[in-house]
Amino acid sequence: MNTSIVTVIKRCLLFLLLISVSTIKSQSLEKQAKDKIVKLEKLIKKAEKKKIDVLKEKTTVRTAEIFLEFAAWDEKNVEANVKAFELVPSFKKEASKLADNLAEFERKDVNLMLDSAIEDLNLLIAKKAFRKPSPKVDWTKVTVDNDQLIFNNRPVFLADYTWKPKTKKLTEYHGNQDGFFLTPSYVVDEKGTINNRRMNELEAKTTGSLGFIFLNHKNTPKWAKAAYGDNFSMREDTYTAYDIDNPGAREIQEKLLGAVVPKMAGKKFSQLGYMLCNEPHFYTFKDSKRKKLPWASGGVSNYTIKKFKVWLTNKHKSISELNKVWNTSFSSFEAVQIEIPIDISKKGTPIWFDWASFNMDRVTDWYSFLKSEITKHDAEAKVHLKIMPNLWTENKRVHGIDLEKLTALSGIVGNDSGADHTYTWGKPHEWQKHYAFEWRELCMGYDFMKSVSPNKINFNSELHYLSTVRSRKLDLDPMYARATFWLAHSYGMTASQIWYWPRNEDGSISKKAKNDKGYAGSNNQQPRVTNEVATTLIDLNSYAEEIMAMQRQRKPLRIFYSKTSAINKGKHMDDIFHLYKSLNFEGTPLGFVTEDIIRKQDNNKWNVVLVHKTPFVTSSELKALQNYLDTGGTVIIDEISLKKNEYGKLLAGLKESKGQLIKLNSVSKIKAEALSILKDKDLLPKVNVEESNSLETKGCIWRVVTNKSGNQVLSVVNVGKSNASLKITLNGSSTINCKDLIKGIKVSSTPTLKPNEVFFVEVTQL
Repeated sequence: MNTSIVTVIKRCLLFLLLISVSTIKSQSLEKQAKDKIVKLEKLIKKAEKKKIDVLKEKTTVRTAEIFLEFAAWDEKNVEANVKAFELVPSFKKEASKLADNLAEFERKDVNLMLDSAIEDLNLLIAKKAFRKPSPKVDWTKVTVDNDQLIFNNRPVFLADYTWKPKTKKLTEYHGNQDGFFLTPSYVVDEKGTINNRRMNELEAKTTGSLGFIFLNHKNTPKWAKAAYGDNFSMREDTYTAYDIDNPGAREIQEKLLGAVVPKMAGKKFSQLGYMLCNEPHFYTFKDSKRKKLPWASGGVSNYTIKKFKVWLTNKHKSISELNKVWNTSFSSFEAVQIEIPIDISKKGTPIWFDWASFNMDRVTDWYSFLKSEITKHDAEAKVHLKIMPNLWTENKRVHGIDLEKLTALSGIVGNDSGADHTYTWGKPHEWQKHYAFEWRELCMGYDFMKSVSPNKINFNSELHYLSTVRSRKLDLDPMYARATFWLAHSYGMTASQIWYWPRNEDGSISKKAKNDKGYAGSNNQQPRVTNEVATTLIDLNSYAEEIMAMQRQRKPLRIFYSKTSAINKGKHMDDIFHLYKSLNFEGTPLGFVTEDIIRKQDNNKWNVVLVHKTPFVTSSELKALQNYLDTGGTVIIDEISLKKNEYGKLLAGLKESKGQLIKLNSVSKIKAEALSILKDKDLLPKVNVEESNSLETKGCIWRVVTNKSGNQVLSVVNVGKSNASLKITLNGSSTINCKDLIKGIKVSSTPTLKPNEVFFVEVTQL
């Protein structure tokens, strides 16, 4: 036989053998998983007879069933997954290998998940572990009560997924959120006629389950261009693709909201509020040193410039005053000229300050209008916005988003808080030297929003802890999911819509997610991660009262936040974070104050205000701080703060008065003095946690509350990238007992926590 023919035959046989081995292996993994499901279901029945709560195990069975179907689809659709992996820079080189192995990876993950569930349930049955029951929440019976969601007369925390199909298989254990989608294009003509199909859909919709109304601003009506001008559509690469300052914008929303809101009022599917916008941002700057405009930045209309001139008139009163401040020679406010996008080289100048401030005010005014239109037709309506907290926690301030004012006007604290863990491209970030994930946006953002609005629920309507376009890892540690969700809820989060569920019920990639850079390596390919989210919520709901107590803790230390310094300085929020970080690992709840918080809230809610590297303030900000000092408040301040007004003119600063004014310059000294004051007032936690690790900084974030029994409950999350050894004491004594509240057993008071590990215990004296 020809040698070449023999070679071809051998290769074909080898190929068939490999396929056969792979098929047998995949079938074996699937059979193992199905056998374990049967085993777990038998254990569930046994446990139920012993009155053991098995919501976790039933959830795990459902997760296993879902992901075995997903794995079957992935095995038959390798090429579709190759294309998805190729879209992600960190996956691109091994896209074929990752796609080939995906089904096996998912089945192995399912098996590991089932093994863990079987082990845990056996311990419960053997009475080697104990579990506090958790409610199986019926979303149709949940109500909003100030800062909490209530089900069966107890607080609960809820989570669902963006784009998840609404079928019983997927909603029974993984969220059953309802809602309705609105967009300007539903207004089909200038008379205000609403799209007939959408109106019929709304009128036929029952009250449903707890949900929210999504106000989209991407799609403008076809007739709007002729009615409102060629430039009505603008900024079409953002989530508001039209000119909010054009009078036509308000006319369209008046027609739309006037028609639909009355039909939504009082319905359960609108009780999580009306989300006024998806990720609003109105960047209006450029960098002349670069050819391209910065991300999402753009110009404005003549309507906006006219508004700016009115704003300048109200701010400066006379053109001579404006010219003096701007160093210009305009003949009138009408003659004022400004180039937008404004160049970043002007940052720190009066022109920059006025434009950045106005940009925030005009955007706030727009959302105030939308709120008024909604509440006109639904007096009980609560509104919120899907604000990216990093617009506040990071340094940029020319995006138009005033987080304080928008949070204050909202009935629900809205956001899409995220946490990065593994970047899919780019250079390493500073946080990666010390931490398992980037917690700045989550913790500092939520502490600020809670300080502004302490008595509202917090709804993260696009939660980005598991993945973002730039942060993803296929073999993500499920402990990371628990760490971020636990931390977020203890810092204020009440409900979330997780990013995301990009598959159809049969496992196929949904139409929305095809060619989506965010799909590959996301939680819909991670059974254990998805299940960990669900079981973490179950644990949180078991101890909802304790978690709510953490959310409601008094914040005795308050960092002063000045929007003025944030606008004028290049890295103001980095400076604020440096102080925040130094105190965030000490067990004491942190908060913020601003001019408005000092003026409008009870100043007895805190004991010390810390002013750090905040050189620029308005006269009214300075006056608010002085009034606080005059009424007996304590302020710790460094030598460079409160020196200039918004335009760089010298200020007199704070004056000694009835209160205590302490001047310290280093973060370490400010921290030591602040904690010393709390110690003297007996305001430090009764529990203390000493940490040692291999890092140069602490990595464990901890908080303590008192439960109904009068005992101390300690929550610790290790956000550090190394193991952390802890020494826990109560009232200065190490002769204590620590009870793991999740497992119901005694544990060491000197534990070693792995990165991302959560430690939740009741601490009592022996």
